Amino acid sequence: MTRELLFSRLWEQYTQQNPSVLKVYDSFTSLGEYINNDHIAFRTFNDPRLDISVLEKPFLDAGYEAIGTYIFEEKRLQAKHYEVPEHPEEPKVFISQLILEDFSKELQNTIAALINKKEDLFYKDKELIFKGNPWGLSSFETYNQLRKESEYAAWLYVYGFRANHFTVSINSLKTLDTIEKVNQHLKNHGFTLNDAGGEIKGTREELLQQSSIMAEMIPVTFTEGTFEIPGCYYEFAIRYPDAYGNIYNGFIAKSADKIFESTNFYNK
Repeated sequence: MTRELLFSRLWEQYTQQNPSVLKVYDSFTSLGEYINNDHIAFRTFNDPRLDISVLEKPFLDAGYEAIGTYIFEEKRLQAKHYEVPEHPEEPKVFISQLILEDFSKELQNTIAALINKKEDLFYKDKELIFKGNPWGLSSFETYNQLRKESEYAAWLYVYGFRANHFTVSINSLKTLDTIEKVNQHLKNHGFTLNDAGGEIKGTREELLQQSSIMAEMIPVTFTEGTFEIPGCYYEFAIRYPDAYGNIYNGFIAKSADKIFESTNFYNK
């Protein structure tokens, strides 16, 4: 599958589930802005049937290579990011996984039972990244139980395999050309910013600054009924050149750690 088709399909899935994303997108384009995507991100568990080494396959086939690795001790995650070496301007890919053995036996057993609902062969499908939740209706009680240990695990339990965010590259914007202008624009249009660790994550000195809106609350059908929970979110990033004039293409773990909280449950 070509990179263009990969991203087109993922964008369609992402925007269909989260209508507010298009409202953000349209609010930028109405100003005459052209939006480039900085990166997308996926979540999974470190079970070998569906870990990072499984989710990365369609991207490796499309010309991506693993560039950086990351550890998030507080959230007990591992991650890798991917680029197309000969085309560093193309969107990057970020894939993280929950380290299951670092959690309670209860959580481990819940996730093992979930994964075991499908035959091992199912997870070998290179279309896995488009499958969403392949396990059937989730339990709202289980969702809330998982949240006590990991908001990440709870989100993944409900939504499964999909891009959990796309990212506007502020570097490509003309009018909203600073992260401060972008954040003010979002607030002016009624969007709630993720303020964990501050509205702006990272500094110019670190060569990367990021912000994000909180994930849209969307209705989800559970076994107990329909409840609104956070879906996916939109991120915004600006990258700065290093001392040699090269634009920084990596990620900062302490910033990404706070960006993860864009899918935490919250009250409107």
